[in-house]
Amino acid sequence: MAGFDAAWSAVNHSKRGELVSPELRPFLRQVYCDVLAVPVDLAALKNGLIALLEYLNGAGRTNANCWAVDLFFGMSDGWDGDWTEQDLPEDFHDVLSLMGQALHDTVQSPEVAENFDCLPEQLLGRVRSLNIGVQGRRTS
Repeated sequence: MAGFDAAWSAVNHSKRGELVSPELRPFLRQVYCDVLAVPVDLAALKNGLIALLEYLNGAGRTNANCWAVDLFFGMSDGWDGDWTEQDLPEDFHDVLSLMGQALHDTVQSPEVAENFDCLPEQLLGRVRSLNIGVQGRRTS
């Protein structure tokens, strides 16, 4: 059965012997709920992304956590609906897409993550600059 618990289970596994922090779960749950909300509340989604990325930029900056978040958005296993099909503006879609690209390199190969603009601090800057005044579907 799809849902947050299934999505969490798909990414909650150790990476090189390091466990995903249980503190990560509520941050991912909030963003998951905000992404799938109908209608989407861009202010809530932006705030959830800020909280998640602040955590990854601070106490939560571990290899396992960064891998888990990358897989959460990169694979979307267990989601009720594919986040890429949600009614999100293009700039929000772009941030979520970047979170599923090279965020996993943050701890082991930070130069790679930086090159793809996927370090938590780079993503955080991008999220903080998101315009929440425009709702609606991204353009193709």
